[in-house]
Amino acid sequence: MRFRHRAAAGFATLLLPLAGLVGLATPAQAATSATATYAKTQDWGSGFEGKWTVKNTGTTTINSWTVEWDFPSGTSITSAWDADVTSSGTHWTAKNKSWNGTLAPGASVSFGFNGTGSGSPAHCKLNGGSCDGGTTEPGDNAPSAPGTPTASDITDTSVKLSWSAATDDKGVKNYDVLRDGTKVATVTGTSHTDTGLTAGTDYSYSVRARDTADQTGPVSGARAVRTTGGTTEPPTGDKVKLGYFVEWGVYGRNYHVKNLVTSGSASKITHINYAFGNVKNGQCTVDDTYAAYDKAYTADQSVSGTADTWDQPLRGNFNQLRQLKAKYPHIKVLYSFGGWTYSGGFGQAAQNAAAFAKSCKAVVEDPRWADVFDGIDIDWEYPNACGLTCDTSGPAAFRNLMSALRTEFGPKYLVTAAITADGSSGGKIDAADYGGAAQYLDWYNVMTYDYFGAFDKDGPTAPHSPLTSYPGIPQAGFNSADAIAKLKSKGVPSAKLLLGIGFYGRGWTGVTQSAPGGSATGAAPGTYEAGIEDYKVLKNSCPVTGTVAGTAYAHCGSNWWSYDTPSTISGKMTWARNQGLGGAFFWEFSGDTGNGELVTAIDNGLK
Repeated sequence: MRFRHRAAAGFATLLLPLAGLVGLATPAQAATSATATYAKTQDWGSGFEGKWTVKNTGTTTINSWTVEWDFPSGTSITSAWDADVTSSGTHWTAKNKSWNGTLAPGASVSFGFNGTGSGSPAHCKLNGGSCDGGTTEPGDNAPSAPGTPTASDITDTSVKLSWSAATDDKGVKNYDVLRDGTKVATVTGTSHTDTGLTAGTDYSYSVRARDTADQTGPVSGARAVRTTGGTTEPPTGDKVKLGYFVEWGVYGRNYHVKNLVTSGSASKITHINYAFGNVKNGQCTVDDTYAAYDKAYTADQSVSGTADTWDQPLRGNFNQLRQLKAKYPHIKVLYSFGGWTYSGGFGQAAQNAAAFAKSCKAVVEDPRWADVFDGIDIDWEYPNACGLTCDTSGPAAFRNLMSALRTEFGPKYLVTAAITADGSSGGKIDAADYGGAAQYLDWYNVMTYDYFGAFDKDGPTAPHSPLTSYPGIPQAGFNSADAIAKLKSKGVPSAKLLLGIGFYGRGWTGVTQSAPGGSATGAAPGTYEAGIEDYKVLKNSCPVTGTVAGTAYAHCGSNWWSYDTPSTISGKMTWARNQGLGGAFFWEFSGDTGNGELVTAIDNGLK
């Protein structure tokens, strides 16, 4: 997708430089009534994110706190938040801010930091005493993760969960049982029966251990459970109706998973591609970790209507997707890696396809969100051809990569790919073995849009998503029908091809001619990027003035736009059905209207 670059995203958490921090608080109470627990929350190889949690385990209020520890040589902090952090050699000190020093009995507070190196903290002190609430060193270690729970005795309203015990150097006291990331019980044994559930509903369960100092360890793997009974899932037909949800949309676009519910779109789709994971050093990796699994949602913002808490193991988009799947069990979610900006890493990945596939599965099956994703989508733009950068991996690289992914993920998971729709002779479809790779994939998302646009600033004006060719088209083969025909000729089954729809328009300015083929002077103004605008804006700001090749265009003032409407989408869906295609997909949800009229057109057109 030509325009899929990642928008700059402002972090909601303030990262403070360490130099010159002043105003350090004075300890007011001994650590015999409090604990400090450390966790490494992220590790990206060249650095890591750490978090300390201070908890008042006593019976009186703590007015301030100071945590001290030693890092081995070569490990250091580069930025911190929610505490004033200083160092003297390898000794580090963190003191509360003016607004988070007071802790009532039972209350907790966390502060975090980014660092470099691979060392772990040692010789921890909290307000001068041991971090485990005692008076001797070293501090108590947190317990290990319990085993992933198993589920049995599932009824309409209950489920029995069992798990293998965690270990701890001073003993495990009890276990927190988490349902959809929220604690629902604390038990002393290694089993629990959860009751009061809703029939025919999906839930996700995990467990974490507490030691005798009330420190919590890492969360276990997640177990998906669906209660018996309930109503029949909404019919979706046999066609795939897939939409991309963009990770960065939660910032400037203010588009969240809940919008799929309020727009009515969630009941009309079958699949979601979550875009995008990055490809670095030949491996899959989460891109924006804050948006993906840390951003906190209030009750009114969340799908479930329940607010996130500071200590729940999973927040952000991933938790919202988990809640969406519980509400709409028919929806499957795939993690999409690559895109226009992040495709440069696939060349290195193809050099060791098996290692790449293993890294991707590790991300998809991370215990914190293993129940969220049902598969993986690869968006390599473009194998053995040029996109943002040029790839020279050879024609077999894409097939080999898909083969390795299928071997690693097995039949349980969906494995798909978004691919070029360049149907020209000797074009991008001819550059890679898409026919040979099809055997390993569930389907291809054929990107039948972005054919023409103001990246050619002088024009000629042309629809960016023509269904068919037309007299005067600027480039032969740049249309959906030619791309689909070429892929079929290479042996790709029709049912493994999805037709692509853009929920946006592409436009020029300086245009005097209403019909396609006019000259231009540059890109028309857009909300987020010149030359691109959402359908929800264009339908009112520059209404359609004509149609060509199965899509629409609009001439308003000196601007000329092309985009799909409910009417043209209906025509394209009829064509897709007649071609025997597997369905349709679109880029991306936030371009649609608040009542999801483009998603509705796709749904109606594929029934």
